[in-house]
Amino acid sequence: MLFNSIGFLLFLPVVFIFYWFVFNKKYQYQNVLLLVASFFFYGCWDWRFLLLLLFSIGLDFVSGLKIEKSKTKRESKFWLILSITINLGFLGFFKYYNFFVESFADLLHQVGFNANIWLLKIILPVGISFYTFHGLSYVIDIYKKRIAAEKNFIDYAVFVSYFPLLVAGPIERATHLLPQIQRKRIFNYDQAIDGMRQILWGFFKKMVIADNCAPIVNEIFTNYQTESSSNLVMGVILFAFQIYGDFSGYSDIALGVSRLFGIELLKNFAFPYFSRDIAEFWRRWHISLSSWFRDYVYIPLGGSKGGMWMKIRNTFIIFLLSGFWHGANWTFIIWGGLNALYFLPLLVTNKNRHNLEVVAINRKLPSFKEIINMFLTFFLVCFAWIFFRAESVSQALLYIKNIFTKTLFLLPNPFPYKVLCFIVVMVFIEWINREKFHGLEIKSYNPWLRKVLYVVIIFIILRYANFGSKEFIYFQF
Repeated sequence: MLFNSIGFLLFLPVVFIFYWFVFNKKYQYQNVLLLVASFFFYGCWDWRFLLLLLFSIGLDFVSGLKIEKSKTKRESKFWLILSITINLGFLGFFKYYNFFVESFADLLHQVGFNANIWLLKIILPVGISFYTFHGLSYVIDIYKKRIAAEKNFIDYAVFVSYFPLLVAGPIERATHLLPQIQRKRIFNYDQAIDGMRQILWGFFKKMVIADNCAPIVNEIFTNYQTESSSNLVMGVILFAFQIYGDFSGYSDIALGVSRLFGIELLKNFAFPYFSRDIAEFWRRWHISLSSWFRDYVYIPLGGSKGGMWMKIRNTFIIFLLSGFWHGANWTFIIWGGLNALYFLPLLVTNKNRHNLEVVAINRKLPSFKEIINMFLTFFLVCFAWIFFRAESVSQALLYIKNIFTKTLFLLPNPFPYKVLCFIVVMVFIEWINREKFHGLEIKSYNPWLRKVLYVVIIFIILRYANFGSKEFIYFQF
């Protein structure tokens, strides 16, 4: 079931009414409702994968209890390793089996052996990368004694399968979400209204920005060998806004929907294209994944406590893993490696912790230096997006090669005036609200002006949304 579907627009109010008007006597009843609704929501994709989701939930629930009750370090480590191995085993099979088999066959071919490989027609379960990481963080936190094991199966199952975040995040932590699940929720009108604003902004970014960019980007990347250089550049720029509008739009809808139920999820995007360096970009882009790799991979490997070589090694490990997490293709690994290379000068010069504050804080406009830094960062990000979007490494390299021709300085043809106008509107609104939680958190403005803005956005969605393109990009990850 897609957020941007008629089915979800019927599903959400039904769950909302039952949640607040029928099951509001006890939060335990609300949790049962959320669990049933979440399983129904997930089952609408493919009911067969409900069994895999249930197995994953049961595995980590039992593993958590076993780790906590273990009398020796060796016993607790056994249950931790068992949980991690099985979780990553399922993830590896469904997501990476064909990739490893094909890569191994290619390697043998390079040394003169032709292998008959056995590829499988595997359907990737929606959201497996996200709910697997939920479970992994949970058992690791219990092993590290950061949290106690959850004794209530319903509460834990809601934590893993909560429908707003189930298929594309954000990747939640038990320390943040479980306490909210385990207490009584009281309807907060202001929270719900602001949640609806965030949902509206998410629909605008997804259905107006991302879905109108998508057909242009697809056309350019499909016919990259015959497109002009200026069109190729435009294709990359539009893809940058497509993936941002698509994924941050999904996150806004997820966070807004959850706020209707009195539950706050982790912020996943913080206006990343206003970043002044790559380190700041990764503090603002897919925040829940970046922080997950930081806390569960980077820091256990030694983090920044060792020498420069250890810092560089650990940085490359988490960026390469981040790339591999996104998909079974060398293009994603190169994308991760590029971002590691971008990050390297900041790490070596100890400037990776600069620009912690919002750009041009308490000012309407950025300085000239900030503008240059933002454009440079955006250029580097866009260059890496070529590999992320390309279907193969060879296509990405040819795409880049074809950019540098004499047609580079011509206007793209056809020029996407409408889409660029929508992008300008989005960038302008997010710029003036860059210090807020989301793009439409504009409480300080005149109430009538806000209402007019909401009406205009709704009109634009109804009039210009591309209803033919519905899938969210990150569902494939």
